[in-house]
Amino acid sequence: MLIGYARVSTHDQNLDLQRDALETVGCERVIVDRMSGAASARPGLVQLKDILRGGDTLVVWRLDRLGRSLKDLIAWVSYLDEHEIGLRSLHEAIDTTTPTGKLTFHIFGALAEFERTLIRDRTQAGLAAARARGRTGGRRPALNADKRALAVRLYNERQTPISRICTMMGISKPTLYSYVRAANGVTDGPPAK
Repeated sequence: MLIGYARVSTHDQNLDLQRDALETVGCERVIVDRMSGAASARPGLVQLKDILRGGDTLVVWRLDRLGRSLKDLIAWVSYLDEHEIGLRSLHEAIDTTTPTGKLTFHIFGALAEFERTLIRDRTQAGLAAARARGRTGGRRPALNADKRALAVRLYNERQTPISRICTMMGISKPTLYSYVRAANGVTDGPPAK
């Protein structure tokens, strides 16, 4: 069964072009979303997962109607492939039910993986270069050493409520707890009571 999916970004936009194209190729149902492609939770996409069955083909007018990024598209194609559902894009003339369509998406997937690897390698190289220049990552402490020591002392004395210490010092509870852990030589977990 061919099931179509159409999406427009706003309520003012018209779905006729997409709906007509999907019905012309024989889609028995057309699921519609009226929201931005950037929205991660689209009701129509959730509905598609409930409707589509093995052997069906999801048809879209253009790939950007289904996913805003290559990562989104690859995730969808992986999901569809796992459930033995094809994907057909009318505008790009891609059909994953054919060997050529599958090859196209495998190439897209390889390119996306290559891009992720390049980004990771560049990030690691940048961090190493910064460390070589004596720079360390992370935020600077919100308080200077004297104020940190005072906050830790107040915490350890147990006379002042934690919320009051945080308000006086202008820090959050997690920041206070990290100062207490650091003062106690603990790197992880909650501060000792």
